[in-house]
Order: sequence, then C-alpha cells, then structure tokens
Amino acid sequence: MPGQKITFKGHSGDMLAARFDQPTGPHLATAIFAHCFTCSKDIPAARRISGRLAAMGIGVLRFDFTGLGHSGGEFSNTGFSSNVADLLAAAEYLQGEGMPPSLLIGHSLGGAAVLKAAGQIDGIKAVATLGAPFDPAHVIHNFGASLDAIKRDGAADVALAGRHFTIRREFLEDVDKSKLEPALKKLKAALLVMHSPLDQIVGVDNASAIFLAAKHPKSFVTLDDADHLITDPDAAEYAAGVISAWAGKYLGIRQPAPPPGAPEGIVRVAEADPTGFLQDINAGPKHHTLADEPTSYGGTDRGMSPYQLLSAGLGACTSMTIRMYARRKKWPLEHVEVDVTHDKVHAQDCETCESSSNRIDQFTRLIRLSGDLDADQRARLLAIADKCPVHRTLEAQSAIVTRLG
Repeated sequence: MPGQKITFKGHSGDMLAARFDQPTGPHLATAIFAHCFTCSKDIPAARRISGRLAAMGIGVLRFDFTGLGHSGGEFSNTGFSSNVADLLAAAEYLQGEGMPPSLLIGHSLGGAAVLKAAGQIDGIKAVATLGAPFDPAHVIHNFGASLDAIKRDGAADVALAGRHFTIRREFLEDVDKSKLEPALKKLKAALLVMHSPLDQIVGVDNASAIFLAAKHPKSFVTLDDADHLITDPDAAEYAAGVISAWAGKYLGIRQPAPPPGAPEGIVRVAEADPTGFLQDINAGPKHHTLADEPTSYGGTDRGMSPYQLLSAGLGACTSMTIRMYARRKKWPLEHVEVDVTHDKVHAQDCETCESSSNRIDQFTRLIRLSGDLDADQRARLLAIADKCPVHRTLEAQSAIVTRLG
C-alpha cells in the first residue's frame, strides 16, 4: 500500500520529506530506512523492502536526507555527519509519535550511516546494511576528476548518475574523519550484512571488513548478481524477503492474540506490486509466502497461484491426517506423498457430484504410501484421507463473509 506522507525536522531545522509504510494490521515494531548517496526514499529497493516489512507488521519510515528528494535544505551543506544527525532526528520523531524504532536499514552510504547512528539510538535491536562501505570516505571515489577541483577551489560540480551536485571541501573532510570501526565494535544490535560480489561501486571487500569488525550476532548474505542500486526487481524482492525473515528473529515480535473464533489467527494478504499480481501472504510474524499468477496471465510467476495454494492446503492436510492416524495405530508408514491437481469439469462427469449442467471444481489426489503396509492398512489410510479437515471443508458448503475495513 502507498506510504503515508509525513514531514519532520532534520538536523538543521529544515523539514525532511518522508513516507511511513504503515502495517495494514497490528503495528508490531518500527524501522527506519536510510537511502544511498544522492538517492531518495522512493528508489525501488527501498519501496520493496519497506512494503515487505509492513506486510509482516513492521512500520517503516523512509525519508529523504537534507537537500535531497523532496526534503528542504541545501545538499551542498551536508555530509556524512549530517546524514547521521538526520537519522537521529528521524528516531526522535518516531519516539515522539510513540513508535520508537528497533530496526535500522541502510543502503550504500546510508548503510554506513545506520551503523554509525545505531549506538546513539535507544532500543535498536537489529541493523541491516546493503552494499555499505566500511569507510565512508569510499564515496569520494565517485568524484573522479572533480576531486582535485574540490580540494583546490573549496567546491566543485560533480556528476553522479546523470545528475549534478555541488560538493564542498568540508564534505571531504567530514567523510575522511568518520570511521566506522569504533561504532561496529560497540554495536549492541544484531547485524545483517548484504552485498553483491559484482558490486562495481562499493566492492564486496567492504562487506568483509564490516562483518569482521562487528561482534556476534552477525550474518552475511550475498546478493549474487545484483548491481549496487539493486535495480533488478528479483534482487530487490530477494533482499526484502531475507531482511524481513531475519528481522523477525531479533525484534522479539509477538503477534496479538487471534480474534475469537479464529484459533489459527489471521492470514493477511497484501498487494506487493500494483502493476502486476504479486501478493505478500503472512500468517503472523513467522510465516511468509508469495502468491502470483503465471507470466502467461500477466503475472511474474514468483509464487504459487491462488488455486495452487488451495491445492497445497488440501495436499498438506491429507498427508498430515494420514500420518497422524498411522502414528496412532503404530503402523510402519515410512513416507507420504500427495500429488494434487485441480480442474474444472462438468457436473455430469463427476460421479459423486449433484446433477447439474454447470462446471464444478474437481481436485484429484494421487497418494503414495511407503512402508511395509498390508493391503488392509493401505485401504484404511486411503479412506482416512477423506477425513482430512480441508477435504471436508472443500466438500461442504462454506459461508464467506466480506466487509470493508
């Protein structure tokens, strides 16, 4: 869902533009996302990661640093230290709103900034970085021939990704004196380092240095063939999935008690891509999967289709029911495998269906049982398959109540 637009005061008093990706259900934790150098809060990687976290109940504040995107102030007057100060201002804003952050996520130089800021924000339990430099001064490698002019004249125009920015000598001095190693050694939060070995902007050796300098708990996950900006949707999706799964372990998220009459809680489905059909499916903070449509139907085929998910429920329930019965009887059942196919058939083609000229849903199960079972045991287990609760639900007439939230 689109983020809620908000503003708050940055380090210099200028108003910073932000989006808060609010969970559609219970708000279980809060995170801050810091974007890459000269980027904005709305880059695809930031949107994708924030959306995934929001789907699992973590609200995410992503904002434009001073002088960038829609934020006020002059970029030429900023530096690495001001980025850190803007992060502290973001945390203070969230604390004032009763949503203190417990997770920090930073991309590229934003990753270095969250590592520097983490020790200065109370309650931070986890920090994740993507393509972050170990030394903030690494960013000056992007300035090319303009570097000498900055040192000589005090300021110069620098072209970065097709856009022009004024960089001052004070910026060079600021990043040169900003070191991450002391902050990493004192980091009291879990750390996730994500980096691509093919990153041409910030080499993967930076990830190694960050990882080695930090204490446990720490994790490293490769982004394989992603570029520095994580522009590929599949790479952004992968990063989002890893961060959301990893964060749940360290944030101590506790799902609220399920509503009366729903002992298994709420399954929440949230649109992940409004231009396609990809859906985030969450059952509490621990269980996540994707639903999608095949490419032939306009989807991206990143998850099972709704009918495949329905078939999966039938197959899983069938296997569990058979296992429970065999276990209770102490029968030598070694393995269960269930193939489920779904199709639409004419009612008159179905011997067990009511007579009708309409087409109906038919699920066909092929059950394979391994083990030293006799014919009677196999026949009994086949009959028990029909006692599976999902089987009974699909055969029965169900009521679906729908309302707007």
